[in-house]
This record gives sequence, C-alpha cells and structure tokens, in this order.
Amino acid sequence: MQTDNHAPKAYDSPKDQREKYTITLPGGVKKVAPAGSPIGDLIPRESEPGFPIVAVRFNNKVASLQRPVDRDGNVDYVDLRSRDGMLIYRRSLTFLLIRAVRDLFPDLRVYINHSLNRGYYGEVYNESTGQGKPLLLAPSDVDRIKAHMHELVRQDIPFERRELPIEDAIELFKTHGLDDKVALMKYRNDKTIAVYTCGTMVNHFFGQLLPSTGLLKLFDLHLCGPGFVLLPPPHSKPDQLPPYIHHEKIFQVFQEYEHWSQILGVRTVADVNQLVDTKKINEYVLVAEALHEKKLARIADMIAEHPRHPRIILLSGPSSSGKTTTVKRLSVQLRVNGMRPLVIGLDDFFVERERTPKDETGEYDFESFQAIDVALLQDCVRKILRQGEVRLPHFDFIQGKPVPGELVQLLPGQPLILEGIHALNPGLLPEIPDGLKFKIFISPLTHLNIDDHNRIGSGDTRLIRRLVRDSRYRGYDGVATLTRWPSVRRGEEKNIFPYQDNADIIFNSSLPYEVLILKHHAMQVLQNVPREHPIYSEAARLIKFMSYYRNINPDIVPRHSLLREFIGGSSFKY
Repeated sequence: MQTDNHAPKAYDSPKDQREKYTITLPGGVKKVAPAGSPIGDLIPRESEPGFPIVAVRFNNKVASLQRPVDRDGNVDYVDLRSRDGMLIYRRSLTFLLIRAVRDLFPDLRVYINHSLNRGYYGEVYNESTGQGKPLLLAPSDVDRIKAHMHELVRQDIPFERRELPIEDAIELFKTHGLDDKVALMKYRNDKTIAVYTCGTMVNHFFGQLLPSTGLLKLFDLHLCGPGFVLLPPPHSKPDQLPPYIHHEKIFQVFQEYEHWSQILGVRTVADVNQLVDTKKINEYVLVAEALHEKKLARIADMIAEHPRHPRIILLSGPSSSGKTTTVKRLSVQLRVNGMRPLVIGLDDFFVERERTPKDETGEYDFESFQAIDVALLQDCVRKILRQGEVRLPHFDFIQGKPVPGELVQLLPGQPLILEGIHALNPGLLPEIPDGLKFKIFISPLTHLNIDDHNRIGSGDTRLIRRLVRDSRYRGYDGVATLTRWPSVRRGEEKNIFPYQDNADIIFNSSLPYEVLILKHHAMQVLQNVPREHPIYSEAARLIKFMSYYRNINPDIVPRHSLLREFIGGSSFKY
C-alpha cells in the first residue's frame, strides 16, 4: 500500500481525553457536550433563512453532522447556499440515483462521467455481459428511474456513515462488487476509510453526504445521448431548478474524451496509479500529449482550409485553461500550413488600475468586460487591418497601467490571433463580420474520475493549476489564491461561459495525468494555509483529493506541454 505523507487523516486525535468539551456556535453561543456526542444533535436543523443545515465546519474543516465531539472547537453551519453544501447535495443525489438504478435494474452499474448542462452526465453498463459500451437508455427507463428516486426521497432513508479499518472496507467493497473502490483503496494509506450505506447499498464518497434522502426533494433527470443528465439546483438558488439546456458542442467534446480514454485505457485515478506502479506512465504521457497535438493540428487545418479564409482568430477560455501555450502551439501548426500568425494578448489592453471595476466585495474585478479598454483594442485592430502596422500597448502589472509596447506588422494574408478571456464576447469587435473570424474556446473540460461515482470538477483542475502558477510566478500564497477563486468563478459565469457556444471549435485542454505532476507543487502551497484561516476547509478538500494520486517525476512532461506553462521548463518563451 502506498505511503503518502500528504494524505490527510479523518481527524487528528485530541491531545487530552475528557468527558466533556465546549463548542462555540455562530454568534458566540457556547455549548458543553459529552464526549462522543454527534455535532448534529447540538445545532439547529435549519439556518436562519430556513435552509437545511447539511454539515458543519468544525475548526475550519467540513465535517459530517454525525461527527462525534472529541475536542473543543468552533462550529460554522453549512447549508445549501454554500458551495460546500451543494457539493454535499450533489454527492447524495448521485448515491440516490445509483440506489434507484440498482433497485430497478440489478445487473446494471452507473458511471458518472462529467459535468454537463449544469448537471452530471452519466451512463449505465451491463455487468453481466462485461461489454465496454454503455446501454442506450429509453425515455421510459429514465422516467422509471426518476420516479423511483422520488419514492426513495419520500421514504427518507438515512445515509449512514461509518469509519471502517481500510482492510475491512476493502472486503466489504469486494462483497458488494465495487471493484472500482477496491482498486482505489490500494493507494490509500489511511488506517480507516469512510463508508456510507443507504439501506442495504454500500458506497464510498469523496466528501460528506446529507443526513438522509428526504432532503433531496429538488432534482431532475434527462435523457442525453446514450445516457442521462442528473440536474441538481445551483448553490446560488438552492430552492430552484435551472432550465435544462443541451449544449451539443460541449457534449461532443465529452464524447471525444471518452474515445481518448479508450485509446489510453484509463478512466479512473486507480488506473493511472497502476501505470505509475508498472512503469508505463511515460508512454501514457506521450500518447496523451500526442492527442493534444493532433487536435491542434486539426484546428489549424480547419482554419487553413476554411472557405472564407478568416483573417482574425479569437481564442478565449477561463482562468488557467492554458490559453497562452495553446496559442503558441497553434501558431506552430498554422505555420506548417503556410500561415504566419501575429498574436495579440487582451491582457495588454487592461484599463488603468483605478479605472478597473470592482465586484460586490469591493475587490478589483479583472474578469469584468469593462476591465478591458475595448475602444483602444478596436482602434488597434482597425489600424492593423487597414495599414498593416500599429504600436501596441503593454500593460505593466507592477505600475497598474498600460505603457507603450512594441511596433507590430501584419503582412498580407497573415492571420491575427486575439487571445484572452473576453475574446468571444460579441462586444469586442462588433465591426468585424463573423465571416472574417474563427472562434476557439479552450478549457480543461474533463478530468479523471476518482472512481465510477466520484468525479472531480474541471474547476478544481484549473484551481490546482492556478495555485501552482500563482505561487511560482506571481508571488501569491495559497490563502490569496483560494480566497480570490470564488470571485474568479463568478466572473467566469457572467463574462466567459455564456459565450462558449459562439465558438467554431472547442479545445479540451485537460491532460489526464496532470494532477500527478501538479500535486507536489500544489501540496506545498496548500499545506502552508493556516488551520485557523476560514479558507482552510477548501485547502483540506484539495489535499485529500490529490492524496489519491501517486507521485511522479515532472521531468517526464515534454517541454512543449501545456503543463509547462504552470510548472516551468517550457520550450516556449512567455
């Protein structure tokens, strides 16, 4: 079994063993509780606005309501309005779905694939046939599953949590045919592991669950492709379901990723860990990088062969999606096609710091469209298309203002690439006809699942990249990056993701092996987050997630890889 000094424990043993402990609730209310009392018995069932309390932060770490009191501590409530609360809701809803499918179709197993349309896309497989292709669900199948889920909600079945010795948990998972859990446990060095039951069904989840199925009243289930989309409410409006809107372009990216997964022979963290153990990881890395390169070559071919010969290439994506390296690699592929592009970064068109809009917390909102000097950008593009030459601004981040940049020239037939988070916003270049533009959206849209039922959001991939980049190259510690991240995400939801459907092509910049590489640097950053800081719960969550992965030497990463943008050592200059 792997030894990993980074792996967090369920909780540390207290130094003193007493019969009673004092916990401090929000508002400074103190309660003295007998040792071993469940925290959930000591707090109200609902927060003041009337939302169910589904977990707590005990000394800045998210804990189950069933957690026994074994020390003095501070308690904050976690309800469904928070990100942590909605993650708990989503995990529990996933377990509810798995239970419903198994009740109705005992030979079928559920695989939760990716985020899609604000929900989870999943598929079902037949265990008895051993075939690798998902079954095609019928509308009547989805209706039956959804109806049974509602019946299980009505029955209000508890989600019971137990800490079992890991050897006992492995035997239990074997008994229940949970081979994916058995494989995953090989790489844990914990003495115990959390096991959840819902009736007679057993499972393991990365994180806490709700107290019972009765709290899962709001959800929907939609047929999608060969599988389904499980739709929960958003944490911004936990009492409302968003409308279901199918995004075909994103769905096709996921289908492409599934094809890549079959080529690579890896679907879960246990699979990639096994490659490390068997010393086959180098070949895996090379194939994964080759798939990236092949996709970029196809995009370059599409641009070169486009009947309208687009003069402007717009490339957009959220924070830490790898836009800078992707532009450089795409430029190389365009040169193979006889095109020598000129690249302009939108970050050089930021307005002066004092003109930067602020968000609702009073912090500078660099994700706002108004943070860009759109008029100056349009003037530069207009001049370069008409005159072939212009002096660009260069934004000095230390001074917080633009300064004169280099004089650039656009030759006849040479394409112009504009790269930045707002590149697909229709208000950026409204005077340029769409026929002269080729639009690319880039984001790490997929991630290796921990196992069949525990998926990791693509936002976590980008956050880990950003933690590494900010600490190595921008002078920000883990507290600063984690604290800023919710604001970044809100800005993306408002200013970037609404325009992803405008893209002609979507490039999935995820590399399925990347956490193996980023883990070492990110762990160092996260372990320096003080336990007494409120953001510590998020640091602990990421530490636990990454502890499922083996460690490997970053030297195996090719010099042209997108990951080099974050860990250094790239063959490109930034």
